[in-house]
Amino acid sequence: MKFLPKWMRTWRQDITLSRVMRNSTYLFASNVISTILTILTANLLGVRGLGVFTIIVSFTSNVNRLLSFNMADVVVKYLGESLERKQIERGAAAVKLAGLVETATSIVAFLVLVLLASWGARAIAHDSNTTPLFLLYGFSILGNITTETSTGVLQVDNRFKSMALINLVQSVVTAALVVVAYFTHAGILAIVVAYLTGKMILGLTPIVLALYRLPRMLGRGWWRTSFSYLPPRKDLVRFALSTNFSSTINMVARDSEVLWVGYFFSPVEAGYFKTALAIINLVVMPITPFVGTTYPEITRAIASRQWARLRSLLRRVTAIASAWTVAVSVGLVFFGQRVLFFPWTILGRTFSIYHSEFLPAFPALLILLVGFGITNVLYWNRSLLLALGQADYPFKVVFWAMLVKVGLTITLVPHYGYLMEACLLSAYFLFTVSLIAIRGLGQVRLTEQRAMI
Repeated sequence: MKFLPKWMRTWRQDITLSRVMRNSTYLFASNVISTILTILTANLLGVRGLGVFTIIVSFTSNVNRLLSFNMADVVVKYLGESLERKQIERGAAAVKLAGLVETATSIVAFLVLVLLASWGARAIAHDSNTTPLFLLYGFSILGNITTETSTGVLQVDNRFKSMALINLVQSVVTAALVVVAYFTHAGILAIVVAYLTGKMILGLTPIVLALYRLPRMLGRGWWRTSFSYLPPRKDLVRFALSTNFSSTINMVARDSEVLWVGYFFSPVEAGYFKTALAIINLVVMPITPFVGTTYPEITRAIASRQWARLRSLLRRVTAIASAWTVAVSVGLVFFGQRVLFFPWTILGRTFSIYHSEFLPAFPALLILLVGFGITNVLYWNRSLLLALGQADYPFKVVFWAMLVKVGLTITLVPHYGYLMEACLLSAYFLFTVSLIAIRGLGQVRLTEQRAMI
């Protein structure tokens, strides 16, 4: 490899970066299949049908997120720290508490969905006949009853290859069912069943795998560990609440866009917005796996006070994310409309990626590209502060930004159309991600300086 530039040889020798890249690659294949699935689903259901289906999925997912804790972050932080410091009982108690809390909140979330399903069908999907579909997909909540906790365990145990295999299996199963539905011209019920099946696989399999791995990580009787071994209750509760509230705020501010558009307009506009988000996935798809794989490495580096290793990791993953984001963004701006929405003729056969009826989604795509681009490049922003034990700051930033965004959404979107929602989402990303990243880097410098005194 002597022909490689010096910087590239240095990067290849970076064990931490190599582990992040390898683990992220494992998760990439299933994301590719998911993107293809979205295209098939869109072309099968049409703009309006895609809007209704997306509303069902988003509504169910958001009810679950509203009432559940983001336990993966809690487990990664406290279990990761405990193993790094050889405090096995502390880690076992944290995992046990996380699993119990997630179980209780998942059951409550399912019951709340049952109560709200008919309202969601009428007010957002604008079709009360879709109520049974909301209830059917709601079983995905029970299928993910302790998936967050289990995912955190697998991340700490560096089981990204296993997680990628789970993702790949559920993607293949879902794809097979969607393809059958596509060629048999089935309706929305078949698509809901296909995605529900994949969601159940994605939820239950990590639980089984985590239960298999935990005795090897924490000992055979880990679940009998007393809660007296828990980290300081005040810190644990504050971290758990902050991460959960941050997740809830993100749900309202950035992950409910299709629901806002559906509520103010119709499933048609919701379908356009969903299409724009799906195409944006081409930009974020290779980087998304980095979030879960980088966080444990950041946590390990901070726990062991390896500041040079941390700075090197952040610089290099940022450079990788920037290179990909800029390249794909330029391609979408100059060639996206022609490639995505107009027919191609190859070997005498004509086909298109998206049917031409989805073309009005392109302006929203260009607007969203700005916000998602900065999020892609600085994807580690929140993970860095979480690993530093400063979950409060991201919470405060996204909370106030969320209040402003929701207020502007209610005020402006009904008058200026769904493209205004795209503008607000991009502005939200630019503001919050930049502030959190700057704060995180500043705290790393400050913490390192204090350690040297």
